[in-house]
Amino acid sequence: MADVALLAAWVAGRSVARGIAPPVADHGGWRVDTGTEAEVCRWVFAAPGAGLLGLADTIAAPRHWLKWCAAPDAVALPPRWRPEPLCWFMQATEPPPPAPPLASGYTMAMERSSAGTGDTVTVRILAPDGTLAASGYGGETEAAFVYDRIVTDAAHRRRGLGGAVMAALHAARRRPDRPQLLVATDAGRALYTRLGWTVLSPYASATIPALPLAPSPG
Repeated sequence: MADVALLAAWVAGRSVARGIAPPVADHGGWRVDTGTEAEVCRWVFAAPGAGLLGLADTIAAPRHWLKWCAAPDAVALPPRWRPEPLCWFMQATEPPPPAPPLASGYTMAMERSSAGTGDTVTVRILAPDGTLAASGYGGETEAAFVYDRIVTDAAHRRRGLGGAVMAALHAARRRPDRPQLLVATDAGRALYTRLGWTVLSPYASATIPALPLAPSPG
């Protein structure tokens, strides 16, 4: 189980970072209406419970996601739900190490935009040929600073670019006393642990796979 206030702050900050509608309380968790090709909406729970199980029983359409802060086997979902790789809810507990200078030829750009629910920070690192080498987003609200979608292109890994993106987002915070939060994959967890982050809880997911398209007749 995760701390309810911290998870609520992360869900809200993630929505700011992605420029989508803020979460709403629903079934004992939060519903986020994402409206993308891959995801209609998701529900996030601090712990598995009756609300999560009730949703799992009533939802049959694909592109809906259930997410909860516990091990995947902490809840028994109907068989139509497919578990996804386990992630980790994390918080920064130590100052990050100083970021090394960018490798020769790489350049960084940062943008900030404001909306009614918070500020979005975008960091991009360009390779010497002008292509995108790494990027990341931050969502800053009154409650937290949330790091989101920290990605380094495969051709540019092992050059410290992920750490540079994280350091730039860290420096962009306007409320340094607020918690810093993120959800990491297994691979990301290793990076963030080296940067002074601590796991707060597992973060499990499940969805209903979309049916494959039927072949055209003839």
